[in-house]
Amino acid sequence: MTSINLGGKPVERLGYGAMRITGPGIWGPPRDHDEAIRVLRRAVELGVTFIDTADSYGPEVSEDLIREALHDGRGYGDVVIATKGGFTRSGPNQWAAVGRPEYLRQCIRMSLRRLGVDRIDLWQLHRIDPLTPRADQFGVLREFLDEGLAAQIGLSEVTVADVEQAQAAGVPVASVQNRYNLGDRRAEELVDYCTEQGIAFIPWAPVDAGALAQPGGPLDAVARSHPGTTTGQLALAWLLRRSPVMVPIPGTSSVAHLEENCAAAGVELTDDEYEALTKAA
Repeated sequence: MTSINLGGKPVERLGYGAMRITGPGIWGPPRDHDEAIRVLRRAVELGVTFIDTADSYGPEVSEDLIREALHDGRGYGDVVIATKGGFTRSGPNQWAAVGRPEYLRQCIRMSLRRLGVDRIDLWQLHRIDPLTPRADQFGVLREFLDEGLAAQIGLSEVTVADVEQAQAAGVPVASVQNRYNLGDRRAEELVDYCTEQGIAFIPWAPVDAGALAQPGGPLDAVARSHPGTTTGQLALAWLLRRSPVMVPIPGTSSVAHLEENCAAAGVELTDDEYEALTKAA
C-alpha cells in the first residue's frame, strides 16, 4: 500500500474515521471513554497516520478525544489530523449545513483550539450550504489558506462541477470526501476525476457493501480464497486498489474491530478477484 501526501506529509492510505467514538446518533460522549482513547492510540500504533474527524461529531467530542489521546504537548508528530466544519447539530442524527463565512471562520478557530494546533492539516467544508452564495463560502476557504489557518482545504459530498467551481474561485482542492464503497458507486465519475487530477478521495462508509457482503454473495465467494479474511477487509482492499488516490477511513469504537480493519492493508486481490468484485457492483 503506497502513501499519499496530505496536510504536507506522506500518510498511509488506510486511515481512521473518528465519528464512531462519540455517543449514539453521533451525539454526546462515547459509552466507553477509555475504549475510545485506546482505539485512537492503537490506530497510531498500527501505523495509521491519517485521522479524519469533524467539529460536528459529538459535537466537539471527537476532536476533544483526539487531543486527549494523541497530542504530545506540541502537536501530533507524523499523524495528519483532518477535520471538517459547516454542519450544525441540534440533536442526535440531526445535521444542518451552514456556510456563512463568519460561521465557517468560527468553526476553524474552535477546531484549532480544541485540537491544540496553530494550523489544521486538512480542513474540509462538510457540506456546501445551498442558502449561502458559493462565492462567499469558497472565498473564506481561500482566506483560511492565505492566513495559515489551514495547510490544505477539502470538500465533502460534492460533484465534479463543485470541485471545478471551487478551484476556479482560487481554492486548490486537496481532497474530496464522498460516500463511496463497493456497493455504492454513485461517485464513480468523481473518483475518476480525482485520480486524474491527483486529488485525494476519502470515501466515507467504506465497508458498507450491502448485499454484496451477504452469505453467498460476491465478497463471500472471494473470502473463501482468503482464509481468515473478512468481507469487510476485502471491501477495503478493493477500495485501495480502485485508485492510488483512495484514502478509506473505516471508523469503529472497538479496538478489536480497528485491528481487523487495519489488517486490510495487507490483503491483496488477484486481477480476477478485483474484476469480479467490480463487475458484481
